[in-house]
Amino acid sequence: MVIAACGGNDEDSSSANEGEANGEESSESSDNGESSEASGETYELEFGMQPNTQANEYKAAEFLADYVEKESDGRLTVTIFPDAQLGNDLSMLGQLQDGTLDITLAEMGRFGEWIPRAELLAMPYVIQDFDHIKNVVYNTEFGEDLRAELVEEHGMRVIDSAYNGTRVTSSNSPIEELADMEGMSLRVPEAQTLLDYAKYTGANPTPMAFGEVYLALQTGQVDGQENPLPTIEAQSFHEVQDYIALTNHVVNDNTYVVSEKTYQELPEDLRKILEEGIDAATDHHTELFQTQEEELISFFEEEGVTITEPNLDEFREAVSEAYPNYYEDIGEDAEKYMEVIQGAAE
Repeated sequence: MVIAACGGNDEDSSSANEGEANGEESSESSDNGESSEASGETYELEFGMQPNTQANEYKAAEFLADYVEKESDGRLTVTIFPDAQLGNDLSMLGQLQDGTLDITLAEMGRFGEWIPRAELLAMPYVIQDFDHIKNVVYNTEFGEDLRAELVEEHGMRVIDSAYNGTRVTSSNSPIEELADMEGMSLRVPEAQTLLDYAKYTGANPTPMAFGEVYLALQTGQVDGQENPLPTIEAQSFHEVQDYIALTNHVVNDNTYVVSEKTYQELPEDLRKILEEGIDAATDHHTELFQTQEEELISFFEEEGVTITEPNLDEFREAVSEAYPNYYEDIGEDAEKYMEVIQGAAE
């Protein structure tokens, strides 16, 4: 975060940044009861993400940037760094922890890297729809405890969640039943839940950086990949894949996560504007994905892609064999957590 006195010079800004880098806290930034309007300070937040500028995530981030700048009369601004300029999602979450990045996006299940029970939310075929995961995260003790632990022990504050599409599988050959997955080289992110989706459905999981996927599909280095429909369109994966199977194995949320260091340094009036802006941006984000998903099946078919709808019961049964591995890692309360998660769908 860059803090500058209104009308100040570059030397003032540099000094403020140097103090932050040395772990020093100025009296101005530590007095959160004073509004930035009264102090004459402006705040520039950095928002890093993996998606490119064509993606819905970027459009929602632009919505947030416009909102906070307008509502704060220019005292709070957001600069967006798309296309993994600042690293992958785990790297950016780490930057939030040390305060070198202010905002990023992450699935709630991704926090399993820090809190193992969070990974239950990303396990294939556990979450039914977006309302289900929002209910778990914001209306159960399980979700409240997760969010509190992220703030108190890991320096990351989840403000709100958006729907980010439901993951499907694209490939060079049709997937009409579970057996068609056998031996397929399937690109997945470096996330255990998705590695297990590939492994337990019979494919060969092939982790790979997001920016390398298009070329790998184009050259036949991998046979397929899995992502929500809007991501497939935004990254033009349909140009190098002939089939999309509606495997619907993971419902993606996307939480807007703010560095706790940043949050505490913001004056109260700008905190409120940021939170309200994120609430509005997540609504916009969700609407973009829901609208686009409704339209994309026809679009892909017009582009010559064949859409298949395999029987998902056999997919669910196959992947459920991985669940005990997570229970073992989480510990004795794991199955109780799962009961809470599944109960939140009712």
